[in-house]
Order: sequence, then structure tokens, then C-alpha cells
Amino acid sequence: MKLKDGVTAWLNGALNDPIVKILAKNCNLTKTQLETLLIDILSENIAGKQLKYDDKAALRLTKTKISRGSFNRTLKQSRENVIKSIYTVLLLGYLGIFESTTLDPYLAIANKLHEYIEAHQDIPSKEEELKDHVKLVEIIRNELETSLKRLSSPSEELL
Repeated sequence: MKLKDGVTAWLNGALNDPIVKILAKNCNLTKTQLETLLIDILSENIAGKQLKYDDKAALRLTKTKISRGSFNRTLKQSRENVIKSIYTVLLLGYLGIFESTTLDPYLAIANKLHEYIEAHQDIPSKEEELKDHVKLVEIIRNELETSLKRLSSPSEELL
């Protein structure tokens, strides 16, 4: 399998995941910025070697060719947005906002996301256990989707 095919399959799977869609819709990154950041961070793991930015630009899902400069500008924007998000979290923590109970639903979602990730990693080898495991993962995913949709609706107040 060619590198582009592998990266394209992985990106499509990741970006079409229902939980990723909800989280991405409500984050500071555009879809293009998220895609570019994922390519920059993960493509070298898939390739097993260091890639040039021209090669990374060619891995974007768009049909039109993306220049290295365009890829780098989008990557810079995505990194800046991630850094700003981290600073926002640091600021809120410093100001004591995280001690407020109004963020409890968001912290509960973070814990549920962690549980979901762990459930994906702990796949049992026995077939009868696997069926129960798949049901559990599906239940957690549904709970996450419902909770995330509820928290992302405009009627919810953060603070």
C-alpha cells in the first residue's frame, strides 16, 4: 500500500469518526487545520521515516495540489490555535474557574473519553468476550455522543 493510500484511509477514518466530528465542530481548529496538523504529526509514524513538507502537502485529502507554503501556513495557524487553547485552559485554571462546579459536565466528558479510549485498547481475545466488549464500546460511544451534543448546544452555559 502506498503512503498516500495509508494516510488517506487513516485520515478519513479519523475525521469521519462520530466523536471526532462533534469535538472538531466545537474546537478552535478548522477541518483543514485539523487535517494538516494530523498529517504533520502522524504521517511520519505511518511512513516510518521523516517526510519533507512537500510530501506532507501531497497527503492532504483535497483533490487539488497544495503547495508547501500553503500547507505550512495552515500548519502554523493550527499550531497557534492549539497553543491559544492551551493558554485558555491555563488561564482558567489560574483564575480558579476549574474549581467551579459549572465545568463538572465537561470534566465528566473528559473522563468518559478516557474510558472510551481505554475500552478501544483493551480488546479481548476470546470471541464471546469480544461481543460483550463491542457492546460496551458502543454504549460508551453513544453516551459520549449524546453528552457532547448536549454540551455543545447553544443553550448550555459554560460559566
